[in-house]
Amino acid sequence: MPTRPLVGVIACRREVEGHPSHMVTDKYLSALRDYGLAPVVLPVWEDIAPAEIEALTSRLDGLVLTGSHTNVEPQRYGAERAPENTRADLDRDALALALVSVALERRLPLLGICRGFQEINVALGGSLYQAVQNQPGKLDHREPEGDKATRYAPVHDLDIQPGGILSRLFEASRSRVNSLHQQGIDRLADGLTAEAVAPDGLVEAVSVTEAEGFTLAVQWHPEWQPREHPLYDAIFRGFAKACEAYHGQVAAVSA
Repeated sequence: MPTRPLVGVIACRREVEGHPSHMVTDKYLSALRDYGLAPVVLPVWEDIAPAEIEALTSRLDGLVLTGSHTNVEPQRYGAERAPENTRADLDRDALALALVSVALERRLPLLGICRGFQEINVALGGSLYQAVQNQPGKLDHREPEGDKATRYAPVHDLDIQPGGILSRLFEASRSRVNSLHQQGIDRLADGLTAEAVAPDGLVEAVSVTEAEGFTLAVQWHPEWQPREHPLYDAIFRGFAKACEAYHGQVAAVSA
């Protein structure tokens, strides 16, 4: 039986029962597993060394930077903390920003979601709005109140730009997506290409322009019931295909 491609999924650092813990919400792991991938959780430490990162990633066929209830530390992009920005995870920051360069160097398939989308922008030199709802002309992109069905329901249109990765994965030029974020891209990093925008012009999907492997990051949450949404399904199918191809190349070299 063929071995499933191994995909690293970054953890968040939280306290559970009085102990620091490394956590990933099941929805990310279940979605990857459902698309034929084998997810493995990557622990996070602020003082992680390059050798540890090498050990964590050396056998991976793909990498996912997930969403989180925390935000990238504003000093990472030269800003002061805004009053609305109350949750940090410095341990995750350290690993996530390092992993972006490692993934690009190795041509490792990379998928960023929500915080992961923002991490990729910051890692490559971009900046973030810490409270999009306070920006003139921008929508309130924060999570709706209610049950999970309400919170993850599609709430705004998305215009997909022609000629990019997303447009190759999904034929339609427009879709409708969920919105559960307060922060968003302010200055788009050099080296990133905008793949999709919200009706207010906020960039909602990016790719690394010169990347030799699959690199895609989105501001919404496609991991929520992806089989039920054509765009989300297309993203996970595309990522899984890229991981399978990478896995096959590594296996061929090792043979």
